[in-house]
Amino acid sequence: MKTYNWAILAPGTIAHRFTKGLAITPNAIPYAVGSRDLNRAQAFANEYGYIKAYGSYEELAQDPNIDIIYVATPHPFHEEAAILCLQHGKPVLCEKPFAVNAKQASRMIECARAKNTFLMEAMWTRFLPAVRKAMELITSGAIGAIRHIIADFGFRAEFDPASRLFSPDMAGGSLLDVGIYNLAFSSMIYGRQPDRIQSYMDIGSTGVDETTAALLSYDKGQSAQLFSSIRLNTAHEAVIYGEAGHIRLPSYWCAKTVLLHNKNGLQEINLPCETEGFQFEAIEVMACLEKGMKESPIMPLDETLGIMQTMDKIRFDNNLFYPFELM
Repeated sequence: MKTYNWAILAPGTIAHRFTKGLAITPNAIPYAVGSRDLNRAQAFANEYGYIKAYGSYEELAQDPNIDIIYVATPHPFHEEAAILCLQHGKPVLCEKPFAVNAKQASRMIECARAKNTFLMEAMWTRFLPAVRKAMELITSGAIGAIRHIIADFGFRAEFDPASRLFSPDMAGGSLLDVGIYNLAFSSMIYGRQPDRIQSYMDIGSTGVDETTAALLSYDKGQSAQLFSSIRLNTAHEAVIYGEAGHIRLPSYWCAKTVLLHNKNGLQEINLPCETEGFQFEAIEVMACLEKGMKESPIMPLDETLGIMQTMDKIRFDNNLFYPFELM
């Protein structure tokens, strides 16, 4: 595989975490950083060894030596940033959630396909060795036909109406921030979106969902029970129940252990990885580009859009709209 010059668009918190994974990724070169603040871009570049720093996203997108751009802005700005990069012919890895709603996601996907350029949602959990192992076990029939999934992701954020998490203008709330992990996990296991959704949202004083509970129903008697919160600490666990056993993933969104329970008893499979594991999604992007692929078969764009449509339904069923969606 050839080397690939990576660029970071928006050097915020998630970009720091991603870059630590990129630093140990074979064939990945930390090449450029773009920010609306040149000093911030330069500081990030200096910290992690990026070669170039730009004071605008436009300048970054125009650099002909960039092979891949990781879009790390807050999600209300994903559409604008990703489309800017795609229009300049740059492959894009876009942080999750992919967009705020399905309309935005559709426009991003349409642009990528029109430009014949690679685009993938950075659902990093999906590429972790432990998660891939769980999928391998399911495919092999280790727990039989899947009938039910339970997944939760909740943490207690101190209430701050000015913060991104509690701001309607920034599409805050639990569903888009961490509930996306639950929905993407269920989508990965079942390979499709639910036929029916029952949901409840606790809408806080600022107008965002502080907790979301959803029951997803599928044909063939399959279901999923999902819970997210920005006001409650939860177990961060996923359990996949099959007719012949079950698989438990502690801290599933950053999983390093698979617990397989079936007729052979309990098997614990430990798959630790260096850093948090963001390197595996970077490896996937480069592998796809090496093969000339325009999207990942593990995180395909149609599935990304389907997950966004499911999130829209949950929000809209609970009358949760962000201010800019009503304009």
